[in-house]
Amino acid sequence: MFLSLIRKWKRYFRVGEQIMHDPYLIAARKIHEEALLHEKGRSEVINFIIEKASLKSYLEIGVRNPDDNFNLIRCDNKVSVDPGIEFASNPVQYKMTSDDFFSKLRAGLLDVRKDVQFDLVFIDGLHFSYQTERDIANALDFISDNGFIVIHDCNPPTEFHAREVFSFHNTPACHFWNGTTWKAFYKYRSFGNLSSVCIDLDW
Repeated sequence: MFLSLIRKWKRYFRVGEQIMHDPYLIAARKIHEEALLHEKGRSEVINFIIEKASLKSYLEIGVRNPDDNFNLIRCDNKVSVDPGIEFASNPVQYKMTSDDFFSKLRAGLLDVRKDVQFDLVFIDGLHFSYQTERDIANALDFISDNGFIVIHDCNPPTEFHAREVFSFHNTPACHFWNGTTWKAFYKYRSFGNLSSVCIDLDW
């Protein structure tokens, strides 16, 4: 029994050592560390667009902690939406999912005009392609003629960041997760009536 346990632990150690020294995983960890140097770029990008295009209204989907981005945005009229799953205090205007927000907005059930048009919509909600696609489609219905949609997490640095399951942290990406958001961006950038660019900064 005791010898069996020792053999098992030796086998686990050998496998663990192989993983720790795997060239592919080492390269992925290095890419991840380099990506972290640009983690706070979203606010700068959004504020740059707002300033250069003289935008007046801003909608953020998926706020979590407002100090991470929403409170840093310099715009006259700001609207925030988040269901509060990841940030318990959830100090946003509309404590609901983006689907609920747009549904109630269309029905005139919010204290925002249902014909409102936002100059910039920032999407950083649920990181699955199907949800991001819905958020983009809904944002396009409420975007001004010269408006912008900024989508976070469209540029995962490795396949580990683009994994389907958030809770699987035993990868070079650790707890960082871009999910499959990139697929929605890739789909919409093929639409001929939209102009798009993916910035190599902050995911």
